[in-house]
Amino acid sequence: MNPGGLNNSSIAVTAPRPEDIGALPEITLLQTALDIFHAMEQLDTLRVVAVAEIDARAVSFDTLGFRSVKQWLAANTLLEVPAAARILALGRMLSRQPEIADAFNDGAVSAEHAALIGKFCESPPRGMPVEALGSCRKVLLDAATGPAATTMTVRTCIARLERIFESDDLPPSEDVERNEFHASKTLNGRVAVKGDLDAVTGEMLLTALSALTKPRNPVDDPAGARTPAHKRADAFAEILRRYLDSGDAPIEGGEKPHLSLHVNAADLARSGADHGQFDQSDDQDSGRKTSPDMFGDKDVARMPHLGPLTIATARRLACDCHLTPIVMHDGVPIDLGRTSRTVSKKQRRALIARDHGCAFPGCGAPPAHCEGHHIKHWADGGPTDLDNLALLCRHHHRLLHHSHWHVHIGTDRKPWFTPPSSVDPYKKPIPAHGREGPRAA
Repeated sequence: MNPGGLNNSSIAVTAPRPEDIGALPEITLLQTALDIFHAMEQLDTLRVVAVAEIDARAVSFDTLGFRSVKQWLAANTLLEVPAAARILALGRMLSRQPEIADAFNDGAVSAEHAALIGKFCESPPRGMPVEALGSCRKVLLDAATGPAATTMTVRTCIARLERIFESDDLPPSEDVERNEFHASKTLNGRVAVKGDLDAVTGEMLLTALSALTKPRNPVDDPAGARTPAHKRADAFAEILRRYLDSGDAPIEGGEKPHLSLHVNAADLARSGADHGQFDQSDDQDSGRKTSPDMFGDKDVARMPHLGPLTIATARRLACDCHLTPIVMHDGVPIDLGRTSRTVSKKQRRALIARDHGCAFPGCGAPPAHCEGHHIKHWADGGPTDLDNLALLCRHHHRLLHHSHWHVHIGTDRKPWFTPPSSVDPYKKPIPAHGREGPRAA
C-alpha cells in the first residue's frame, strides 16, 4: 500500500547536539530549526502511511496480546490510545482519498488540515451534487496548502462550501446533537474533563473564560504569572462557583446544589502543622513512636462525589461557609444543629467597604471574586468579626492557607501581610492592596 505515492526524498537533519545549540550563529540556528521541523513533517507522513499499511494487512494482534492497532501503538510508544486512534483514522481516510494523500505525502498540507478536508469529502453536504466533489476538494486543498494556511482558513472555506450547497442539515460545527462533555474521576482524586461542543456553545464558553482571564502584571500580582491553561482552569472554577452561588440552579435532593464537605470538628480545630505527622510521644508499651489511624475517618475531610480532602483545604473552605453542626455517637447522627453563615451578609458588606477587593498586596481583585478569610480560624476559637477577617481572592486565599505568608490586623485596623523569608529575609510587613500608612504593630 502506498497511498498517493509517498515522497521518497531522504530524511536527513544535520544538527548539533542539544548542548551545542546555544553556540550556533543566528542564521545557522534558524536554518537548523527549519530542517528539524521539515524532517519531523516527513516522519509524520511516514508514520501515518506505516500505520495504515499495518492496518491494511490485518495483522493478528491477538497473538501479540493486543486488541487492535491503536492498543499496540499505545503500549509500545509514548502515544496514548486516542492519539493512536487519530493516526489510524487519518491513514484509513487517506487510503480512500488519493488526492488528499498526495498533498499530505508531499508535505503540502498538515495532518490536521488533511483530516478536516477528508471529513468534508467523506461526509459532504446533502445538497452538493457528486460531480462538484472534485472541485470542492481542490478548493480546500488550495486553502490548506503552504505555511500560511491556518485551521481557521480551512474551516472558513468549508463553512462557505456548506452554505453554497446548503441543505436542511446543520453543518457539524453547529450541530448540537454532536455535543459531548465528559467529567471522570481519576485514581488520584482529581476530575478529568473532555468535551466537544458546537460553535455557539463553544463561543459562550470562550467568552466566559476570556472575561475571567484578563492579563495581569506578574510583577504586581503573582497570579498574573500563571500559564494560560492555569488561568482558564481558575476561570472555569469561578464560573462554577458563581453558578452555585446564584441560587438559580435546580433543586437536587430537596435543596439547591452546593459544595458539601464533612469533617470532624476536632480535626478541623487542629493546626495544619499537626496533621499528617507522627505523634512524637513514646508508646508506653512498645517504646515506639505512634502514628495516627491511617485508615480511619480522622485527619481527612470528605466530599460526597470525590471523597477525601486534606484538612488544610477543608480549613480554607470553612473560612467562609454555611456551617451545620452534627453531633455523632458511634457513627450515628443524634443531633442536628442550626445552619449558620460564618461570614454574614452584613459583615461581607463591611469587609468590602474596608478592603475594596482582595487585600493581598498588588492584587485588588474585585469583591465578587473574593472570600472572607479568618486570620485566626473560627475552629481555633477565632471570632467572626472585622478584626479577624480579611477579604481575599481564591488564589491568595489558597496562598495564605498553603504557604508561609501571614496576615494580621495592624493598629490601623487594616490587614497587613508578612512575606516568608524566601520573599523577604527581613519579613517586613506589607500593607493591604491600595493602602499606604504607618507601620503595623
